[in-house]
Amino acid sequence: MTFSQPFWLILLLFIPFMLWRSWFTAKSRGGMRFSSTHALKEAGATWKTRLRWVPGVLRILGLSLAILAMARPQNLNVIQERFAEGVDIMMVLDTSTSMRAEDFRPNRFEAAKSVGTDFIQGRTSDRVGLIVFAANAYTQAPLTLDYAFLTQMLAEVEVGVIEDGTAIGTALAMAVNRLKDTEAKSKVVILLTDGQNNRGELSPETAAEVAKTLGVRVYAIGVGQHGEAPFVVDHPFAGRQRRMVPVEIDEEMLQAVADMTGGKYFRATNNRALSDIYDQIGELEKTKIEERVYTDFEELYPMFLFPGLLLLFVEVLLSTTLFRRFP
Repeated sequence: MTFSQPFWLILLLFIPFMLWRSWFTAKSRGGMRFSSTHALKEAGATWKTRLRWVPGVLRILGLSLAILAMARPQNLNVIQERFAEGVDIMMVLDTSTSMRAEDFRPNRFEAAKSVGTDFIQGRTSDRVGLIVFAANAYTQAPLTLDYAFLTQMLAEVEVGVIEDGTAIGTALAMAVNRLKDTEAKSKVVILLTDGQNNRGELSPETAAEVAKTLGVRVYAIGVGQHGEAPFVVDHPFAGRQRRMVPVEIDEEMLQAVADMTGGKYFRATNNRALSDIYDQIGELEKTKIEERVYTDFEELYPMFLFPGLLLLFVEVLLSTTLFRRFP
């Protein structure tokens, strides 16, 4: 409940003064002189005497309710409607064995999964899907608003399940195919890889042409530090060995794919940089949310005004009849 004209509530500060004035006036009011009041003491107090305070209390309550009514109490009912223009996003994740390189912590693949999970959980009304690829590409999860399910699907992805290789063109084409029939105004592919296209029959540039035609933007992310990166290999005789392997990201191709589709290319060299890149993409593809607010005011002053007037009327009635004082 709110008050439309709360300044009237200042008058409530005078209520204690009125109580004091009523009490003081009652004590100082004169009466008639009698030679002896012994007989009156023997008779005892009547019910009228015991209830002589009632009119004063009714007056105070009535005035208090009248003041509250003048402040116009209202019941505020607010209805909010939210209209979200969601974005359809296909995440395309490289699962080739090179993603086990340890220039990220604990490695590229786990870092990509962790940051991808945070990105998914940060969406509100966007449909997100997941495609994983190596030598071939597979849909791990279709476009969905069930972020808990999608997060679980991402957690289950592992390196080495798919035949090794890097079929970037095939994976990109599959993502575009998933987006072509959706009604979303904004369609996006986030392509994350650490290598060069060396498998599949479709080139990334051809897939990008299709994406451009269908209005799909591609944000490409190359993961890997510059130069060489530590990589653990299993030697058949010497066991697990840590070696430095060259980082070979086809940045020229990824840049061309992004530019062709109106997207952007990013290079991530560590965990923090990768997280910042996803934040930038999130800002670039922020969901447009429109709010409409409907406010309804219900006047409540009759609930205070009429009871207050009734109390004042009863006070006047009692003061001039049952509790009338002489002189």
